[in-house]
Amino acid sequence: MTAQDTLDMAEFLGDGISAELSEAVHRIADALPLEVRFHPVDLSLERRRTDAEGSYQDAEKAIRQYTMALKYPTITEAESPNKVLRERFDFSVIHRPVASIPGVATKHTGKVDLHIVRIAVGGTYEDAGRRIGTEAAVSVRVIERRPSFEASRFAFDYAQKRGLSVVSASKYTIQRATDGLFEEVAEGVAAGYPDVPHRAELFDALLAKLIMEPEGYQVVVTPNEYGDFLSDAACGMIGSIGLGASASYSFDSDGNVTLAMFDPAGGTAPDIAGMGICNPTAAFFAFAMALEHGGFRGLGRALDQGVRDTIACGQTTGDLGGCLTTTEFTNAVLESTKRRLTGEEPKVS
Repeated sequence: MTAQDTLDMAEFLGDGISAELSEAVHRIADALPLEVRFHPVDLSLERRRTDAEGSYQDAEKAIRQYTMALKYPTITEAESPNKVLRERFDFSVIHRPVASIPGVATKHTGKVDLHIVRIAVGGTYEDAGRRIGTEAAVSVRVIERRPSFEASRFAFDYAQKRGLSVVSASKYTIQRATDGLFEEVAEGVAAGYPDVPHRAELFDALLAKLIMEPEGYQVVVTPNEYGDFLSDAACGMIGSIGLGASASYSFDSDGNVTLAMFDPAGGTAPDIAGMGICNPTAAFFAFAMALEHGGFRGLGRALDQGVRDTIACGQTTGDLGGCLTTTEFTNAVLESTKRRLTGEEPKVS
């Protein structure tokens, strides 16, 4: 293979079903017409309990060397590893695509095809707060101009390249200083993209409208906590939080991505860890996003569609009503992805 046929990325190993998800991703990677070289870092709770700083230093060294990482679920105990990594890597933007998948039973009839762009810092998550006496508590909510600008620029750039519209959402009529600053920045960025339709909406109204008419939303950019709430709600609309994956980005002063981390939504699922029945769908979506970011867009799209084809055919793990093991589902996705790569028609159930 030539240098163009290889892709290096750090791999942050976690807890619970992390090992099974990693094994499934490696099986997919081994079958691609590409040499993916994973560079593992142990971020498990076991290691963090004895050498937390060392584990984070190893992670930082690896991602700075390879500029991208695939991360699996980790247990939050003394601290949230996700928060620690966001701060160390200066991640300012989180991108969560959420799209309906034929074959997944939902309680919602609308079609969701949404890109949630979330400021990765600040908001109510910036300060854990403190108690004042026995009957009150206070915390500081922070909205900063730079992350607001980087999230808005990412949203509008993404929308422009794909012919989509953008909605900026917050509580700007109530949180006039903080959310007002966010909307001010978003409006300023929008002026530089006159060909991208844009409107601002109150976040609570957006939630109601999204449920009633999800087809009206394509790219939504929003402050930290709002994006967190919206991401899980949207995944619930398509049938499972376990069907979502996210990308986290940091940028240089020219707007170029300097570091990227891709991770599946959902937790460590300790109740089924080691049983070989976990659903690797979100890990595959995260790996597909990593492939696209790494310059292999065709392979990433083939894997993404291969997962969707497999589920649409009724080949699913138990959490989606099927009976396949993790390995059996992975094998089915492999076959569907190969068909996508060769231009064959996907199987139908």
